[in-house]
Amino acid sequence: MTILLMIVLSFIISTALITLAFWLPMPNSNSEKLSPYECGFDPQGTARLPFSSRFFLVAILFLLFDLEIALLLPIPWAANLMPPSSTMTWATIILAHLTAGLVYEWHQGGLEWAE
Repeated sequence: MTILLMIVLSFIISTALITLAFWLPMPNSNSEKLSPYECGFDPQGTARLPFSSRFFLVAILFLLFDLEIALLLPIPWAANLMPPSSTMTWATIILAHLTAGLVYEWHQGGLEWAE
């Protein structure tokens, strides 16, 4: 009975909030709001120019090295398990591998913005 009450109550609240969200805003559109850049910046040239491949390479490298945090977050918990040496060994291997990748990209010039 409690679960049914919670489901009905959450449905009522969400429906009321959705209805309220559609009724409240008063759209006052002007030329500044309808422009692609609300800050008033007038673009020079076309907005459809492709990004540099360097931008995508640096973004992918950032994501790759940012994922190392997800791999290393369980280390304090895993160090309390029976063989902490194996946990630290795997963490060291992961860090060494990522460091070697970073050094390789650095020497290949993958982190340089200017060509």
